[in-house]
Amino acid sequence: MDDLKLIVLDNIKEIGLEVDDYLKELNNSNESYLMKYTRDRFNNGEGKVRIDETIRDKDVFILSDVGNYGITYPMHGMDIPMSPDEHFQDIKRCISALSGYARRITVIMPLLYQSRQDKRQGRESLDCALALQELERLHINHIVTFDCHDKNVANAIPNLPFENFFPSNIILEELLAKESINNIIVISPDMGAMGRARYYADMLRCDAGMFYKRRDLTKLVNGKNPIVEHAYMGADVKGKTAIVVDDMIASGSSIIEVGEKLKERGADKVFFITTFSLFTEGLDVFKKAYENKTFDKLYTTNLTYIPNEYKENKWLNVVDCSRRIAEIIDYIHKGKSLTNIVHGNNKVLKLLKEKDR
Repeated sequence: MDDLKLIVLDNIKEIGLEVDDYLKELNNSNESYLMKYTRDRFNNGEGKVRIDETIRDKDVFILSDVGNYGITYPMHGMDIPMSPDEHFQDIKRCISALSGYARRITVIMPLLYQSRQDKRQGRESLDCALALQELERLHINHIVTFDCHDKNVANAIPNLPFENFFPSNIILEELLAKESINNIIVISPDMGAMGRARYYADMLRCDAGMFYKRRDLTKLVNGKNPIVEHAYMGADVKGKTAIVVDDMIASGSSIIEVGEKLKERGADKVFFITTFSLFTEGLDVFKKAYENKTFDKLYTTNLTYIPNEYKENKWLNVVDCSRRIAEIIDYIHKGKSLTNIVHGNNKVLKLLKEKDR
């Protein structure tokens, strides 16, 4: 494993340090895999990256959270929060510094850059596909992400390995271990998330339902057509534990409305599960919904930035996925099959049997 190296950008440092510890554990090593590098900024905002150790013939993994809005940099005397665009630019700077020296370069973006801009409607930019093609032109060897908005965006780079993992089993293991639940039904908050809901339902061996979002196509609010109605399609939820699953939460207003509709229909408990919780408008809407008993708990992951003070809320459970990232890196580096990681639902089924006793 001497040829394995990690470049952990500042935007994912907390997870990166844990990944390094797990890699040492997996390989019975006391030596850190973290690569020394320097990321500088000129005072006009332009940046650069310098690698501070030898990288010749190394297998390098770059970890970055492009959604981390808690990182700032000085520009013209002001502290500027880094946007996803700037985080992505730093990934490209790292690749540029490595190119021609490293044996293999893998980019790990748990939150895929521009993943919601994955298809074109009319005269729109196709940012996600363009970004992936840009990485391909920089001659990287592998892209790893989690629960991307639409896995078909990988068709933009048919010759570049694109791995899209789901943290479903990790989240469910923690939920089943911590919560007293039975008589489960999985709910998709919209048509686009139905495939994900079916996946969860298959793991839990239960039924699934769906809400259809009817939107006002004559208006545009914050870049989206506002929802005018949530129409439910599926089995009766009365007396059941409803688990609402989605890839990400932005403001949260939509998923909270789904929770309200489920409680109106007699659901006993409502749990929200999402891979990425962006909380773009803060926590007030969630605090109010929790006080009104709209939902029982939100389970999410640490795969994108969540401020520490947010994690103190008792209705929020943040599931640590750093070990899973370490396992993925270890498997890719050693050329092992990723099947066990992709389909690791044995523990979920075991926990379900224990709940039924």
